[in-house]
Amino acid sequence: MTAASEPVPEALYAALTDSVRRLVDVTIRSQAGVASLAAAKARIDDAADELSREPLADSFGIRPAPDGTSRAWGNVVMGLRNPFAPPLIVHHDADGRVWADVTLGAAYEGPPGHVHGGVCALLLDHILGATAHKPGQPAVTGTLTVRYKAGTPLGPLHAEARIDRVEGRKTFAVGHLATAGSVTVRAHGVFFHPHPVISDTTTP
Repeated sequence: MTAASEPVPEALYAALTDSVRRLVDVTIRSQAGVASLAAAKARIDDAADELSREPLADSFGIRPAPDGTSRAWGNVVMGLRNPFAPPLIVHHDADGRVWADVTLGAAYEGPPGHVHGGVCALLLDHILGATAHKPGQPAVTGTLTVRYKAGTPLGPLHAEARIDRVEGRKTFAVGHLATAGSVTVRAHGVFFHPHPVISDTTTP
């Protein structure tokens, strides 16, 4: 059995991703000198070479897990193996409310000390879409309208959404981002379940 074929504990993947997140954060904030930066770059390049020995041919996508669930570990918002993902851990309440608490640091900065507006939209797209998601029936975004009420400071952030109404395959959802009890961004969107693709097996 080769090293690449040995089962890797999920916790080790998560720990590696956390380490890379920390690396990204300190890369942005570091005030190290030339020698330290050069030495760090060399070690990072060595680590990248180590991890590049047997990469996937394409993106991670969605892959089956041993317990029958699916893994979207490359997802940019909640992927276990994506260092850019905060990650967002989504909770579903019995009343249909969907929410997540997350802390955004230096890697998500737009205006000084504040979260980039595009990142705010990214989080809202995901949290609103989660209201329409069903097991085996992922929802995709039809439209998303975002209203920025105030700047969103870096740090702890609360994301929340709920279903406004459902019309056939369309789910209309509303939600917001808040920090320290104050709503900074509101959004509403339309999400739908795409029809399954049926392969044409007829002979031309």
